[in-house]
Formats: sequence, C-alpha cells, structure tokens
Amino acid sequence: MASSLCSNAGNFLLFLALASHLASVSFAGNFYQDVDITWGDGRAKILNNGELLTLSLDKSSGSGFQSKKEYLYGKIDMQIKLVSGNSAGTVAAYYLSSQGAAHDEIDFEFLGNLSGDPYVVHTNVYTQGKGNREMQFYLWFDPTMDFHTYSLLWNPKHVVFYVDGTPIREFKNRESAGMAYPKNQAMKVYSSLWNADDWATRGGLVKTDWSKAPFTASFRNLNAMGCVWASGASSSSCSSVNNTWMWQEFDSASLQRLRWVQENYMIYNYCTDVKRFPQGLPPECSMS
Repeated sequence: MASSLCSNAGNFLLFLALASHLASVSFAGNFYQDVDITWGDGRAKILNNGELLTLSLDKSSGSGFQSKKEYLYGKIDMQIKLVSGNSAGTVAAYYLSSQGAAHDEIDFEFLGNLSGDPYVVHTNVYTQGKGNREMQFYLWFDPTMDFHTYSLLWNPKHVVFYVDGTPIREFKNRESAGMAYPKNQAMKVYSSLWNADDWATRGGLVKTDWSKAPFTASFRNLNAMGCVWASGASSSSCSSVNNTWMWQEFDSASLQRLRWVQENYMIYNYCTDVKRFPQGLPPECSMS
C-alpha cells in the first residue's frame, strides 16, 4: 500500500462516505425467488420474508448459495456484512462463474483476519480456465459493522469491481491483442462462507479459532441486471438501450477514483510480481 495519501485524500474520503451512504439504498430482489441454497446442511438461512440471507461456518462445514438464473454479461450488486471479530482463516466469496475445466470466473473473496486487523479483498479473473490474475486491497471502512455494496460489472468492454460504487479494479477486453476475454460462457452468481486457514490469513500462518464459531456473514439486496441465458440463448433485452451498463465505460471521474484506490489501498498486484513470473509478466500487464 502506498506510504502516503494524495493531497486531496480528506475530500476523497468524504466523497467515499457519501457514496457509501447512497449505495445503501435498497434494491429489488427476494432470496426465495432469486437463489438456491446449494450446501451447508441448514447453515444457510433465508430470513425476513426473503430479504436477508445468512451463511454460517463451523468446524464441520461452511455454506453457500447460487442464483437460479445465469447471465451472459450483467451488472450484479449485493450488499454484504462480513464476519465480525476474529475472522482469521475464514473466506466469504462472492463471484460469477461458468462450469467446466475451461470456465470463466470473476471473483470477490474477503479474507478474514484477527480482530482489529483489516480485511483483505482478494479479486481474480479467470478466462477459459486460466486465472493467476490476483489483485488484493484493504478497505477504507470496517466491513463488519454494516452492509456495504459490492458490485461486478461485466460487459463487452471490460470487467469492473466496485465497492460502494467506487471502482477498485478493471479488467479490459483485449481480444484485439490476442488475449482471452469472458464472453461466450454464461455465468451464475455464487456466494459461500468457508474455511481456508491453509492460506487465507497471513499466508496460512494464522489459523481459524473454532472457539469463536459459528462465524456468520449476512447478505441482502441481490440485484442482478443482466442478459438472462435460457435455452442456449441470451435474452433479447440485452440489446435494449435501457441497459446502460451494457456499454458503460469509465469517465474521467471514475478513472480518478480507480487510481486513488489502487495507489492507496492496493496491497498486491500480480502485474508487479516479477518473482512469480520469472519468464516475464503476463502480456496485459504492459498495456495501459
């Protein structure tokens, strides 16, 4: 993480606080209608008439759910309140994925930590079964105190990761340069809470304290605006002019926010890890 903040950090943090407040506005959606609980033997619960979903993890098992629909391009928002207290070893995952060995995947993973230490937001993008594109960030707030909105934008131009409306990472479509981009495989929305203390916290040095179990993460306001994939074809609504997300690009303000977050809160970037790629960094790393 950068050692010093940019000169307008105070104003920018105020902006982020306002954006966070605006992002807390409720979205449409009901978990009974929108998702299937896929594992956990009762550890995943839909509450409040479908408005809230909780996942829990104990020493025996974690839990998870997936969307009923699958999408080919979309803008997915979900509000999450992460595991509080000593969450070391736990991972709350929220991602899009297709199926099979050559799958595409767009990942948010929230790596727990000891009380008082920051969560690590771990992101990755897989294309045709190939990942190894990790970027990690700290957050500018405590994600365990309240719900915050985490969004994935996936359109023909780029994939963007957002936190409370602030972009933290962009993965561009560089097919013109011969690089794979997720565009042909429909993906569902997934979320899970599971134990990964072999790697999640300080590289696996800090193990899960099972005396603190069960660990619980809460989810609400899943809002999936996307091209619904049905019977091998995406919905014609994908071409609708109302779907502004479909052709959304960055304006100058969005680029400024992205750069500010990456300069001040990014803690790992695969594109700077020369030890990991001794034969040369991935080709996209040399492109602006």
